[in-house]
Amino acid sequence: MIQKKRKIAVLGTGNVGATVAYALTLQGVCSEIVLVDINKEKAEGEALDLSQCAACVPSVKVWSGEYEDVKDSDIVVVTFGVGRKPGQSRLDLAKINIGILKSVMPNVAKIAPNALYVIVSNPVDVLTYVTMKCTGLPANQVIGTGTLLDSNRLTQAVAEYCGVDAHNVNSYVLGEHGDACMAPWSLCNVAGYPVKEYCKKFMGVSEEQLDVELENIYTGMVAAGSKVIKAKGATFYAIAASAVQLIKALVADTNTILPLSTVLNGEYGAKDLCMGVPCMVGGSGFKKVIELPLTDAEKKLFDEKIASLDATYNALEVR
Repeated sequence: MIQKKRKIAVLGTGNVGATVAYALTLQGVCSEIVLVDINKEKAEGEALDLSQCAACVPSVKVWSGEYEDVKDSDIVVVTFGVGRKPGQSRLDLAKINIGILKSVMPNVAKIAPNALYVIVSNPVDVLTYVTMKCTGLPANQVIGTGTLLDSNRLTQAVAEYCGVDAHNVNSYVLGEHGDACMAPWSLCNVAGYPVKEYCKKFMGVSEEQLDVELENIYTGMVAAGSKVIKAKGATFYAIAASAVQLIKALVADTNTILPLSTVLNGEYGAKDLCMGVPCMVGGSGFKKVIELPLTDAEKKLFDEKIASLDATYNALEVR
């Protein structure tokens, strides 16, 4: 059977965008990758470097172009924007990146009106929402990476604590990507066992000690990004891998459920904002939100996280 050729455009060729393109190239996810950046020389250099992998990776055409070259893309990955500077508030950073996004995305959406848009730029939840609003694209076509990276970090941390492979752990992080997130431990499991039961049964951890250990794991997950930035200046490997995880789910069209950012209209008690929740996605993009059965304590905490994100939306005046 001859498979459909797939074209993916990556907007922004900084650390994250270039690493997304590299991962796509290595994994043979598509037949064509076009890189677009305001710094044309950087985009050209990244494309040339990637094209020279041709002899040892699955066949793919990698090139650099203008925004007009995004035409006919199946998926557009948005990674452009500025990083947070020392002393800069999250709101100040958000305002800058919102301005950049509004200046670019309406035109891109006209060039590629049928593409699926994967938003990676930060703050990802707000920018996912703003992309929908400023382009008029339907919700199924605009998907943020949401808390996918946070969930992957939590899974890795739980696996390391339990001494098992990460593929034996299933966990979700909900809410805003970053500080305003929460981990529903009642839904985290290790090899089918609820995480608390696994730790007590197979590791001999007491209930009292376990509460402390899980809190430390959560705190470490939240601080993971800052720790990487302090050590090497930026985070890009893990978020790029997470973005490609989402892209592969879209391409495969297998109704994969991942914690992603989409607009909520009453689900989890949130309304008219984007945040990270389990979503079913496939070849047509976002399909539906999966509402998880949270405990009363988890629901109360999640309500607080939603209120915090709602206040951010109000402060940024994006609605």
